[in-house]
Amino acid sequence: MHPAPEHTPGELFIVATPIGNLADASPRSLEILASVDMVAAEDTRRTQVLLTHYGIRARLTALHEHNEAAQGAQLVERLLAGESVALVSDAGTPLLSDPGYRLVGLAVDQKITVRAVPGPSAITAALSVAGLPTDRFVFEGFLPSRAAARKTLLQSLQAENRTLVFFESSHRIVASLEDLTREFGAERQAVICRELTKQFETVLRGNLGQLQNQVKEDVNQQKGEFVLVVAGAVTELEQNMLSAVKLATELQAYLSGSQAARVAAKLLNVSRRELYQLLQK
Repeated sequence: MHPAPEHTPGELFIVATPIGNLADASPRSLEILASVDMVAAEDTRRTQVLLTHYGIRARLTALHEHNEAAQGAQLVERLLAGESVALVSDAGTPLLSDPGYRLVGLAVDQKITVRAVPGPSAITAALSVAGLPTDRFVFEGFLPSRAAARKTLLQSLQAENRTLVFFESSHRIVASLEDLTREFGAERQAVICRELTKQFETVLRGNLGQLQNQVKEDVNQQKGEFVLVVAGAVTELEQNMLSAVKLATELQAYLSGSQAARVAAKLLNVSRRELYQLLQK
């Protein structure tokens, strides 16, 4: 008697989908969605809009924060039986403030192959147009809905010098901007990205005080989905260098560039060489 053939486990695909403009779906993502045995979606109704737009007939199942533990185990059983599964969120890249990490963890534990199908992300889209430093940033997801918890979180981030990225909803955007301004200061630079890639997309730039007033006074800027990009805190050394540049620039009316840099660097305890290079730029 021959033993029963072993099943080769299927693969789990983490598929990024458009955050607004359906044309942003990549050819690879569409190919995967059309070929897998099952698509696990955060909201099957929203995913069906994308599938219908591209004429894709797929077997859909819901996987969201309320059923992920049980549904994840069932999907892993299907994967172990050789089926392939694609995981999608409502929009953008799954697992970024969306459910799915439990499913991925279960799949990894069972040595199932997990493949990324990268694409749209509201986080990277906002950072790409913000005009703020992107070499180092921290993503904090949605700000807490309760005012006290929001205040506590923001106070813990006051000294963070990396660029900060937050998600926010339409019914809390005004309150959150008020709290950001209060805790970070009105002069902190920030960018509000609203309805990215959608019909009414807007990108507002300025300091928090300006942005707070602008959104508060314009009801149209209180609608939709928001990504807030906030400049990191300036360190003491960076602040000293800014002051040194200002001082050395004024001293150049009376001294050479190298002499002005030497005096300002000594007074403000910064690198003379770095200061002189900044003056030359």
